[in-house]
Amino acid sequence: MPHHPTRHGLGTLLFAVAATFPGLSFADDAPGDAAPPASPPAPPTDIVVEDRPDDAGDGLVVRWTLSKDDTEDADPRTVLKYVVERKPAKGGEFEQVGESTYKQPEFEDEVDHGTAYLYRVVAVGRGDVRSPAAESTEAVQPVLQWFNGRRAWFGILLLVVCGSVVYFIQIARRGTDLYIRPIAGLEAVDEAVGRATEMGKSVLFVPGIQDINDIQTVAGITVLSRVARTVAEYDAELVVPTARSLVMTTAQETVEAAYLSAGRPDAYREDDVYYLTDEQFGYVAGVTGTMVRDEPAACFYMGAFYAESLILAETANSIGAIQVAGTAMPSQLPFFVAACDYTLIGEEFFAASAYLSGEAHQLGSLKGQDVGKGIGATLVVLGCLVLTATTLFTVRGFDVGLLTAIGDYLTQNVLGDGGLSR
Repeated sequence: MPHHPTRHGLGTLLFAVAATFPGLSFADDAPGDAAPPASPPAPPTDIVVEDRPDDAGDGLVVRWTLSKDDTEDADPRTVLKYVVERKPAKGGEFEQVGESTYKQPEFEDEVDHGTAYLYRVVAVGRGDVRSPAAESTEAVQPVLQWFNGRRAWFGILLLVVCGSVVYFIQIARRGTDLYIRPIAGLEAVDEAVGRATEMGKSVLFVPGIQDINDIQTVAGITVLSRVARTVAEYDAELVVPTARSLVMTTAQETVEAAYLSAGRPDAYREDDVYYLTDEQFGYVAGVTGTMVRDEPAACFYMGAFYAESLILAETANSIGAIQVAGTAMPSQLPFFVAACDYTLIGEEFFAASAYLSGEAHQLGSLKGQDVGKGIGATLVVLGCLVLTATTLFTVRGFDVGLLTAIGDYLTQNVLGDGGLSR
């Protein structure tokens, strides 16, 4: 038999070490000796399914009592999540519809209106081991609510604004003067037309490039009425190139009525209000050509504009004309603000009709809207102050229970989805 001195010597050495350190083992780890699989967590209990309030009958809320293994004293890894399953009450198989994380015993489910459902919830632990399913005992059908309680604040604000509009219209009809904040662009009409009269030059009015069905074009025609009346009173010349045939007809009638109102119908010239072309840059080329040839002293741009806004404004600026612009196109406002002397920004442009006409129903509507804006701004500022104070006092260790409640109510009901931001 062959002799293996090395193997015998190593065995003797290991025997001596083992005798010296009894707790030490040199046995190989068996590949199958892995940690035993995790046991299933305890199931959730007391499943309750309720109709989701304040909706259109398309949601249910599932609530349950947490698993006994999902408590503060339990291993936090014992329950990782809850799986929610449902099936129609009339038959079918349970299907997973969503999940809820540990310590979250609630789930909102979007369902079909008019169908009753049964639910069951399963606690899931490490290794995707699952508890026995806990099933609801009664089928629940979603119900359509006629009133969304989460929108109550929106309804209150709507009533306040509408009531303010009616109130201001009534007092305006009684002859009470309503203060309207001056709009610099409209106040500059007299200045611009007066300058053109002194220089013996014309006034150019551009009503945008959209048709008469665009609300910005309608607002521009309203301003045109004021400009035309001032031009008639100052005995200046008014030129109105248009890009749409219907806008041309409307502008002609508006200018003629303004001259008649000023007592100078004989000074009106129909040919000064004319049609150029529907093509965007063809129209701009025609207008800028008029600017370069006639060098008007005042240029008005009131309506909807696109890429042509800067071309018009820079051309008029190169001839030294005073410029007044008004539009609700956010992408074009920067160009008008940079190149024009006065600019009616967005809402100012739409408020021009009330400002210029002085009619009771328009002035009352404008004042009523201002009340709504004031309420909205006040609530936003109040919400910011409350949330800021909550953060500061929390850092300093103060009790902020009341502030937190107020902040949550403002953000979730008044300023959130149920209020102004909806």
